[in-house]
Amino acid sequence: MTEPAHGVHLAQLNVATLLHPLHDPRIAPFVEMLDPVNSAADGAPGFVWRLVEEGEGDATGLRPAGENVIVNLSVWETRQALWDFAYRSGHLEAMRRRREWFERHVEAHLVLWWVPAGHLPTVGEALERLRDLQAHGPSPRAFTFASSYTAAEAARHLPAAAPSAHP
Repeated sequence: MTEPAHGVHLAQLNVATLLHPLHDPRIAPFVEMLDPVNSAADGAPGFVWRLVEEGEGDATGLRPAGENVIVNLSVWETRQALWDFAYRSGHLEAMRRRREWFERHVEAHLVLWWVPAGHLPTVGEALERLRDLQAHGPSPRAFTFASSYTAAEAARHLPAAAPSAHP
């Protein structure tokens, strides 16, 4: 996969439907992994930004996709940087155990898209990209690791370059 030219970054959103509330002891192992995994992301090569709830260390208290759905929204310099973090770090252990804590999704729950460097996507923008992927399948506008597009292929789908307010 060709990496993007300077001036663009890769945004990602993934959603997960909790099997139990976050305070339930059955979810405790996941909750205990949050700080170490988020710290690893923050220090990972190519990491740019991640959504956090104001005054918190993560975004688990934000529920824009439903009361039992948690969201993870982040921006990375390259597709490879995100891939390396997701599949070659401590994050992989959380992914391996996800069936203990989250419902199995029947439709896409992860979406990737290119953004201009400096643009921080809103939750609304991210959920719209996920809906686009779910409704129309992978495209340069909304894709997955398995159906990736280059920044050049997605150029006409880039959002405005001005940084966004959050969430």
